[in-house]
Amino acid sequence: MDYQIGNGIRDILNKEDYLKTLENIIETSFDGIYITDGKANTVLVNKSYERITGLKREDLLGRNMADLVDEGVMSESATLWIIKNKKPKTIYQKFSTGKSALVTSTPFFDEKGSIQFIVANVRDITELEALKEKYIQSTKENIKYRNLVEQLKIQIAKSEEIIAEDEEMLKVLVLAKRVARVDTTILIEGETGAGKDVLAKYIYNNSLRADKPYIKINCGAIPETLIESEFFGYADGAFTGAAKGGKPGIFEAANEGTLFLDEIGELPLRMQVKLLRVLQDGEIERVGSNKTIKVDVRIIAATNRNLEEMVDKGLFRQDLYYRLNVVKLTVPPLRDRRSSIIPTVKYYLDVFNRRYGLNKTISKEALMYLYKYNWPGNVRELRNLIERLTVTSVGDVIDKEDLPDYIIFNNKDKSLGSCETMELQEAIEKLERDMIFKAYKRHGNVRDAAKELGISAATFVRKRKKYL
Repeated sequence: MDYQIGNGIRDILNKEDYLKTLENIIETSFDGIYITDGKANTVLVNKSYERITGLKREDLLGRNMADLVDEGVMSESATLWIIKNKKPKTIYQKFSTGKSALVTSTPFFDEKGSIQFIVANVRDITELEALKEKYIQSTKENIKYRNLVEQLKIQIAKSEEIIAEDEEMLKVLVLAKRVARVDTTILIEGETGAGKDVLAKYIYNNSLRADKPYIKINCGAIPETLIESEFFGYADGAFTGAAKGGKPGIFEAANEGTLFLDEIGELPLRMQVKLLRVLQDGEIERVGSNKTIKVDVRIIAATNRNLEEMVDKGLFRQDLYYRLNVVKLTVPPLRDRRSSIIPTVKYYLDVFNRRYGLNKTISKEALMYLYKYNWPGNVRELRNLIERLTVTSVGDVIDKEDLPDYIIFNNKDKSLGSCETMELQEAIEKLERDMIFKAYKRHGNVRDAAKELGISAATFVRKRKKYL
């Protein structure tokens, strides 16, 4: 039989050494080699085949492929197919060991055209299958997460002034919705104007107490001398000027519902002790009364201060802090979720257009400046500015000239300020380039960067290539 091997080896070696060399080559092959005769009887198995399949060669040599398939040692046989069709065949083969492989079998014919041997080349794909399964599972989880995100967006659009186009805020909302259904105390942290009160209302709306009272009180806006009576109410004749018959406080008003304590960090230490008792025992006493009143109130607290630092400085009770900090939600500042800035601008522009019967739009150049601004007052500052621009701008289009000077000149990133001496198109391209590369740096991939900027992946690739 002519093996079609390079004649150089046969010229160097005698017949015995030549055959031994071929055996060594087959044995040391990284791919598995499985050889049968023309009747599908196993005549050779190398050690790589054992490694790839987990089968032992002593259990295979001399065995017919039809019997091995019938016994379930392997799922199917390309050898049996080749004997009938006399052509090479590639199959995906599974083994009784749980492993799998890609098998390519090739027939070798004698001078009369009969099949003399069938050689199978076997490649390990078990690890590839595991990776494929992980990918499928990951894809399912990703689809599940995207569906949840879309449901959240629809719900938010229907009920709340929350614009969440960024991943960080969406994570906060996912957690908020999860804990809304239980009565645990929640502490919301975030800068002034970031939307803590809106998040608290979102939690209330998704809670089992949504049909019960929702009371909001700013702990920093009540004079210290009145705060106890505001919280717990007062009895008849408790002090000069007290209403006849007494008056219930906010805890009684919120009974069976939700009480939102905004700016909890401003609460005086004396009142912190009394609040802790309510949280622990579910009981209050009106000012001037010894009668205990049971209350069932779900507490959501919020602060723009660092309560841990206040605890270290003795400005906030540690026991109250731990009692409030059962679940902590942190609302990221607007500057850290820039993908939500322009959608928020457009949302409030639509709100104020409808409120005042107007039809204002905003130019791309003005949007660029608003996008680059750091918004120290967060969403509240943005909302107030858009309302002012809507009612004070002269034309139907809000342009750069309508923006206040601090937006134009006080950006942390001065790249827009340098655009003053540029042509408009050049300035737009400068900002576009900056946004493209920064988005890619933040996410490390085209799909997420394009999503942040609100463009397709193909458009993102084309624009990025343009500025490389």
